[in-house]
Amino acid sequence: MKIGLGYDVHKLVYNRPLILGGVNIPFEKGLMGHSDADVLLHAIMDSLLGALCLGDIGKHFPDNDDKYKNISSLRLLSHVSALIREKGYTIGNIDSIIIAEKPKLSPYIQDMRVNIAKTLNITTSVISVKATTEEGLGFTGKGEGIAAQSICLLTDNSK
Repeated sequence: MKIGLGYDVHKLVYNRPLILGGVNIPFEKGLMGHSDADVLLHAIMDSLLGALCLGDIGKHFPDNDDKYKNISSLRLLSHVSALIREKGYTIGNIDSIIIAEKPKLSPYIQDMRVNIAKTLNITTSVISVKATTEEGLGFTGKGEGIAAQSICLLTDNSK
């Protein structure tokens, strides 16, 4: 068994789409970043990569490489999924949380879970996506950015 922890944060800006869990969410601001800046998927990828001591998403998808400019993080997650299989592991579960004051995310959570499951070739029953606010505190509470955290459990297929 291997456990991994991931965290990501991006600043909210105008003239960018808000994409979380591969879902385009209607909102006046989006997240700034080299790729689509999907903080949820970035945190999930970092937890998966970390569990196998493979570094982080910056190592695998550098923000100074134009081939990743505006790329869908679902495509990046697919690559991470292949690495997990190559190493002989299976995803036991993923538990994640999005930290954002606005917008309200509950209507989009199930679609996020479906996107993640489809991309990782696993069932939604092992993927938890939650959302919370920070009651107006900190940069997320003030609406300056969105953060996400993820933890995962990987199991060794050879045992």
